[in-house]
Amino acid sequence: MESLLSRRLAVARGDEQADLVVHGGRVFSVFTREWLETDVAVVDGFVAGLGSYEGRETVDARGSYVVPGFVDAHMHLESSKLLVDEFARLVLPLGTTAVVADPHEIANVLGTDGVHWLLDVCGRIPLDVWFMASSSVPASSFESPRRSLTFGDLDALLRRRRVIGLAEMMNFPGVVSGDASELGKLELAQHVDGHAPGVRGRDLNAYAAAGIRSDHEASDVEEGRERLRAGMWLLIREASAARNLHALLPLLREYGPHRIAFCTDDREPEHIADDGHINAIVRDAVAGGVSPEDAIVCATLNPAQWHGLSHLGAVAPGYQADLLLLPDLERFVPSLVLKSGRRIGEIPRADVPEWVKHTVRVGALGPEQFRIPWRGGRARVIGLVPGQIVTELRLEEPTHRAGEGVADAERDLAKIAVVERHLGTGRVGLGFVRGFGLKQGALASTVAHDAHNVVVVGMSDAAMAFAVRRLANIGGGIVATDGARVLAELPLPVAGLLSDAPLEEVVARSRALVDAAAELGCTVEAPFQHLSFLALSVIPALKITDRGLVDVERFELVPLEVA
Repeated sequence: MESLLSRRLAVARGDEQADLVVHGGRVFSVFTREWLETDVAVVDGFVAGLGSYEGRETVDARGSYVVPGFVDAHMHLESSKLLVDEFARLVLPLGTTAVVADPHEIANVLGTDGVHWLLDVCGRIPLDVWFMASSSVPASSFESPRRSLTFGDLDALLRRRRVIGLAEMMNFPGVVSGDASELGKLELAQHVDGHAPGVRGRDLNAYAAAGIRSDHEASDVEEGRERLRAGMWLLIREASAARNLHALLPLLREYGPHRIAFCTDDREPEHIADDGHINAIVRDAVAGGVSPEDAIVCATLNPAQWHGLSHLGAVAPGYQADLLLLPDLERFVPSLVLKSGRRIGEIPRADVPEWVKHTVRVGALGPEQFRIPWRGGRARVIGLVPGQIVTELRLEEPTHRAGEGVADAERDLAKIAVVERHLGTGRVGLGFVRGFGLKQGALASTVAHDAHNVVVVGMSDAAMAFAVRRLANIGGGIVATDGARVLAELPLPVAGLLSDAPLEEVVARSRALVDAAAELGCTVEAPFQHLSFLALSVIPALKITDRGLVDVERFELVPLEVA
């Protein structure tokens, strides 16, 4: 029986017909950055050759640009709120044919059982999902997941097919200081993603010297330049809340695409539906003065090369036939997507077992749980930074009445709380935040990076309690309330992170939540993304968990009051 490789070579030589020939298009070579007037012969899902070929089926690509499928260099499936089958239905038509995912959201809530389930489900969809084993569960000792991932857990995950390395090392202070536990994790894998916001100079040298060779957290030119000089891959992130593309484009224009790749990290479903996925980053990079050829390389060959996916990222002999037909080099919306040489067919529904649900255990919380005793003096206040997930540490005197610190709409000062939801400890961290613009009500979510406890911001204790109770009643999700009624909600019954509803319903409910937040006075773009990242204790400067306020730069818990 003829082997697959023998057949591919026979087609390449012209001795046998191809399964499919893409005819008449301008084919992009990612290696020379040329446009070639040639045909593409495909057999058994791989490119056999470029040139003049005959095939059993022909795709007419005249007037189109033929490019490789887009590869997302770093992302979290859970941020889409969609089960993987619905996520695939959303991004495949936009040209994303492969993603490299860090499943640490599921891992924080369901442990390794949840990650193994997600791996199994992803194996049944046409979208290629490659995984990195989550290195930081919890992200720090200040967070409370369901349980921590052990060395044994990580080792077992790294043995799974399609798990290609160690995911973003978020505990950068531990790595830099040489913490034995963090260094022990690095010994498990040769391929390691980074996560080092604001790390510069000697600390960055130490981080890179540990063998960490990428970072997606750079937010300005000099930060990005330092990473390139340190031999790291610069993964330019354009998410829903953290948008770094335009700040980092000068580096792409200056140095070209070498060791630069694009990633989405965390994109909301309505953001993808309205604006696009990796194709939108390519489009915006070109609009920002980058050549289409350089932008395409950053979205195809480079992410594949960084992650060692040597069969992806090119239209060339021996590469997987993930092909996009683009009508133009401005919008980057494909007219046809071929996945492994085939048109996208029916995507099987994901099975959702009962054990992945019912993860919100918060008990009977009343308004008194959100009371902050206060008789005057300055407090540490979280300050939002527009378009970024970093925050400011502000020192302000909260408004207070009758011995209690209260929210103040006139000062754009809201209350914020994180409620432990995995073990039912009743632990609540309390603080203040500036920048949401809320006038009334509360916004709450069980999507709260990375431990995914309940995070709630509000203008009254009663509204905050109402919102948290509602999340418990629906099994997790996102809610906007005026304190007396639910204005909008998105149930996320799968680990409190994912919906089991169809794509259209999830997008509609997500849009309704943004509208409801605006009705409550919120002025923040992607408000629920910003809210979710306020609980992440490894991104500067001031964050909050169920254990209290975290000064990330000092990497310690700090009291609300300033002595």
